[in-house]
Amino acid sequence: MNSVLHWLRRQRQHLLGPTREVPETLWQTNLSHYPFLIALTLQEQAILRHLSTHFLSEKEFHGANGQQVTDAAALAVATQACLPLVHWSRGEKAPSRPHTLDWYDDFVGIILYPGAIRARRHYRDATGLVHEYSETIAGEAMQQGPVVLSWPDVQQASDTVAAGHNLVIHEFVHKLDMCDGQADGVPPLPRGFLGTRDPRTARRTWLAHLQVAFDRFREQINLAERFGGPPVWLNTYGTQSLTEFFAVTCEAYFVNRDRFTEDFGDLVLLFDAFFKHRSALMA
Repeated sequence: MNSVLHWLRRQRQHLLGPTREVPETLWQTNLSHYPFLIALTLQEQAILRHLSTHFLSEKEFHGANGQQVTDAAALAVATQACLPLVHWSRGEKAPSRPHTLDWYDDFVGIILYPGAIRARRHYRDATGLVHEYSETIAGEAMQQGPVVLSWPDVQQASDTVAAGHNLVIHEFVHKLDMCDGQADGVPPLPRGFLGTRDPRTARRTWLAHLQVAFDRFREQINLAERFGGPPVWLNTYGTQSLTEFFAVTCEAYFVNRDRFTEDFGDLVLLFDAFFKHRSALMA
């Protein structure tokens, strides 16, 4: 983690004074809107509220193309962004700033759009020629940069639970993945992950499990599309790469664990070993 950026965050928080807790009415309204948050235990909800309070004090929300950023909108993003961090924050004392938020220290800005986002892209082909194009996206997490989100997609999170879809979790899992400097589907893993002795072995273990599930998922989609096999319920965008597969499966893991377990029981064990233990950055 960038130590200078880390220090600047602390100085900003000190100058702004004590962090104010999310008001009770606003908090309860937000919880009631998302079934995967209501399903948390009271202790987990308390941890999430503490995380979200400090997250809101550190991040800067901006509306693009006329989008208004209300307190409710900012809290909706904060709670979903912090959900993957809940178990890592057990034992951290309130009201101090949770060290777990260090995972999100590489950026400040969160930009909400009133609809789909047109993103400019470019790539260099084998001859060195640069091609430019644009594509429509619902969100994006940029290395050392902001997170952009389509607000209508954020709002629909309560309606897409059955499909295991959650835009905010998807983009913020990418941020976790990027903490080691690259987005490759392998986040920084804690020491001794699944009984491994060193980081290299931990990485190989993670990739072995993820790759098997990824290949199986692609085969299921192939059978469904070409031979009339059972349709898959998970977002097929996960076939793009291991990076996207990690983000897509994490969405379902957090918002519809029961359904996810039916098809990805092996990944539930892998993700439990990661998300339900102390964070790698804190180890």
